[in-house]
Amino acid sequence: MQQSIDFTLTVLEWLTTIFIFAVGVGLLVVIVIYIIDVTQTKSTVRRNFPVVGRFRYLFEHLGEFFRQYFFAMDREEMPFNRAQRSWAYRAAKGVDNTIAFGSTMNLTVPGTPIFVNCPYPMLDTEAAETEPMTIGPYARRPYAAPSLFNVSAMSFGALSKPAVLALSKGSKLAGNWLNTGEGGLSPWHLEGGCDIVFQIGTAKYGVRDHDGNLSDDKLREVGETEQVRMIELKLSQGAKPGKGGILPGQKVTAEIAGIRGIPEGQDSISPNRHPDIDSAADLLDMLNHIRDVSGLPVGFKSVIGAYGWLEELFEDINRRGIESAPDFITIDSGDGGTGAAPMPLMDSVGLPVRESLPLVIDLLHKHGLRDRIRVISSGKLITPTAAAWALCVGADFVNSARGFMFALGCIQALQCNKNTCPTGVTTHDKKLQRGLVPEDKAERVARYSRSMRKEVGIIAHSCGVREPRQLRRYHCRMVVDDCRSVPLDELYPEHVNGPLGTKPEPANIVPGQA
Repeated sequence: MQQSIDFTLTVLEWLTTIFIFAVGVGLLVVIVIYIIDVTQTKSTVRRNFPVVGRFRYLFEHLGEFFRQYFFAMDREEMPFNRAQRSWAYRAAKGVDNTIAFGSTMNLTVPGTPIFVNCPYPMLDTEAAETEPMTIGPYARRPYAAPSLFNVSAMSFGALSKPAVLALSKGSKLAGNWLNTGEGGLSPWHLEGGCDIVFQIGTAKYGVRDHDGNLSDDKLREVGETEQVRMIELKLSQGAKPGKGGILPGQKVTAEIAGIRGIPEGQDSISPNRHPDIDSAADLLDMLNHIRDVSGLPVGFKSVIGAYGWLEELFEDINRRGIESAPDFITIDSGDGGTGAAPMPLMDSVGLPVRESLPLVIDLLHKHGLRDRIRVISSGKLITPTAAAWALCVGADFVNSARGFMFALGCIQALQCNKNTCPTGVTTHDKKLQRGLVPEDKAERVARYSRSMRKEVGIIAHSCGVREPRQLRRYHCRMVVDDCRSVPLDELYPEHVNGPLGTKPEPANIVPGQA
């Protein structure tokens, strides 16, 4: 009996020793992992949430095997599904972006684009680089924009300092422009050395006087900044048409307040429109004034709803002369993104870009202004398919905001308006910002931009054209309600400087090919 007790006690002593040793080793391992995670610069999540952040990657990996039981499928999430985000992540990281076993996309959903491949696709040796496109021929400093894919408007304030720095440095590496958003021009926009599009919102941050009116002196100073290549007057954006920008007070730091010219720590709410623009004539007057003072190409950004005002605007341009026209129009989608907006506006106001883009292109052709005014499209265009569709319809450039946020490490946590973004992209919490290392993320921004241009080019070559800007509506079909696909030029008849319905002659299309 005593022997049994002694043996049991010995075993327990050994088990206790082993347990204490295991706990000690485990604690040591945790400490080592903590130090590694805190000091590394590649992963924002691990840097901000050492040790614990590693579980995200474990669950993400296991999700590939268990998602059919516990998680959403690749194409089910909103606003961007797993497949879209994964493409952006892989493109930004520069890893293999091919897939296996067939497409997971449901090709019967209305609105799905299907590109028309040519039986004699363009050889790699025949492909051409997309040439720079000049914007603003009547400005004192026209802009030869080198990239057809660029960073859409995101302000310093809505984005953190390290995020803006990474976008600036990455845009310089990739050769694309960076739009400041309506929050003014910060040193972090300029530090990377990229081309800048300066946006003027309804509050005129960065170029306002004490009363909130446009200051010509500050506008002239912006125009004299070498990196600033264009100015965009924001009328509205897709997520909140008819509502001004919203920056919560907790994100209005002393630095942001100084750049914008507003009180520190108070909610920054822009007017819901420009108080000094009441008509098409007022809009043209303002655009021409900004161009005259700054010397830069000037355009406007708007989500399209009512479109009678565009007819009035274009008619007024032709009365005044084409030199009075805006140099570009940026068309945002009614389902565009933002850091903060009322849900009814985000969900239910404004046309999606799939309707508004062809409408605007056609009106420009109708009034003979298509060659004068460049068209920039934005709104959920984060993949090559979406960008190529916009080029088919008639866009000259494609802008993306959330695509570049994914390149920065955004995980779609939907915390943009709460100053609690776990990846440091949209927060001014220094502890959370620490995880976003601009030098590392700049490389990801550049790779994402280059990957977009490369794979849009692959679609173009498959359709039989040398470079993406040669894509036309007849190169793409769209699925309609009965699950059939219809050519875009039937859904939206093309016309060139003539009556609606006048089609250009298709090129590189063989008999029997749609």
